[in-house]
This record gives sequence, C-alpha cells and structure tokens, in this order.
Amino acid sequence: MERLIHIDQDITLWLNGFHSAATDQLWMFLSDVRIWFPAYGIIFGVMLWRLGWKKGLVIILSCILAVILTDQISAHIKDSVQRLRPLYTTGLLQNGLHWPLGRYSFFGFFSGHASNAFGFAICSLLGFRLNDATRRYRTYGWCVFAWAVLVALSRVMMAAHYFGDVLVGTLFGLSVGLLMAGLARGAVRRWLEPATA
Repeated sequence: MERLIHIDQDITLWLNGFHSAATDQLWMFLSDVRIWFPAYGIIFGVMLWRLGWKKGLVIILSCILAVILTDQISAHIKDSVQRLRPLYTTGLLQNGLHWPLGRYSFFGFFSGHASNAFGFAICSLLGFRLNDATRRYRTYGWCVFAWAVLVALSRVMMAAHYFGDVLVGTLFGLSVGLLMAGLARGAVRRWLEPATA
C-alpha cells in the first residue's frame, strides 16, 4: 500500500508540474462548478428537442440523479476515509507541488468533480442514443468526455486531489452513470414505448 501511495504522489507531482500562469486560469475555470449549470441547461434543452418531452425528462432525471449520487457518495467517503488533499501535505509542497489558489475541505478521496463529470458524461451520451440506436452522437461524446477529462485533470492541477483520487472518481462516476442510464432505458421501454405484439 505504501508503494502505491508513493506512485500516486509521484504521478500527482509530475502532472501538477505542467503548470503556467496562463493555464492556472483555465484550470480554475474548469474547476468552478458554477459554469457547469448553463452547459447542463443547454444539453437538457437539446435532449427535450431530440427525444421529446417524455423521454427527455426521464433522461434528464437520470442525469441529475447520477450527479447527485456521485456528489453525495463522494462527500460521505471523503469524511470516512479522511485522506488529506495534496495541498495539505507538507512533503508534496516541499517537493514542488504547485497550488495556484483556493481553499478546500481537508479530505479529498475521492474526487467528486471527476465522478460528477464522468457520471453525467456517460449517462447523457447513452440518453441521447436512446431514441435512435443508429445515431452514435460521436461529436457530442468526444466533447463531453473531453470536458470530463479536463475537469478531472484540473483537480490535480489545482492541488486539490491526487491522481488516484481522480482515477477512482472517474471509475465511480462511470459506474453510477451507466447504472442511471440503464434504469432510464428500462423506464422508457416499460412505460413510454408502445408494446409490440
């Protein structure tokens, strides 16, 4: 376990080392959850337009539940595990950890930002595909997953999380997003699609 912790710290320091005054602003922007809400609103509007209001509402609800679940569970696990964030670790700061700005709660395992972003990404992508299996929504998929990767990476660059926190958050978010998308698909097929003879 100690070996894994050292590897995690080394990867975190290496990634965090790719910083500059210009990119600090980008990472702070991506880490600010307030900018996500207008994007969510636009995506939800497109869902209603593409899927119709009934299916659209089911998918929107599944995406909202994915974000809420990942957020609340990650917060609970942070308080249970109580792993200090990198910026509160003296050894990392002495070894060159860059901490641009911001105060955070003490504990960081695992990343709520990463789990939220990836949970929303996979759930919304599968939601769009629900109406027409022949449409893959590749452009949307590339864009939403690129956003999720950048959000997750921003947490390492802001010294708020270790790489391992982000990796676990990503995997957890994908799992919850898949689960919510599956439940939404089941609900649509059961109650909103016409029965076949």
